[in-house]
Amino acid sequence: KAFDGDVPSKQVLVPLQFFVKHAQTLLESGKDFGVWLDSDEGPEELAPFVGQLKLIAVNFPVFGDGRGYSYARLLRERYDFKGELRAIGDVLHDQLFFMKRCGFDAYALREDKDPEAALAGLRDFSETYQAGCDEPKPLFRRRA
Repeated sequence: KAFDGDVPSKQVLVPLQFFVKHAQTLLESGKDFGVWLDSDEGPEELAPFVGQLKLIAVNFPVFGDGRGYSYARLLRERYDFKGELRAIGDVLHDQLFFMKRCGFDAYALREDKDPEAALAGLRDFSETYQAGCDEPKPLFRRRA
């Protein structure tokens, strides 16, 4: 079925290419939707729209695919995205702390993972040395 401009009333994620093709209609709909960015799609196409989007979901198709970390940093630091940045796909406890450092603030865990144990992963380290999206100053600048 071709897209007729009718956006569901419930919250939905639309793939990047669908969004780019129908951006004006989707943005003017006033409906709550987010854009799904797959690991083989860079965030550059979203740059003109980041101020209008409330949610961008970055897909991690497998544990070892780290492109989503770079996409998160680009969306937060280069494109100044202020909305919800959600990690989806193969999201595991071991990744959450580093995802947070890169700018993610929401996580859709795999169904076979314990959410309470995963949340504890956000507190794996009490201090960080490097600058990140969650702390823009490196440790040596914070001590001064």
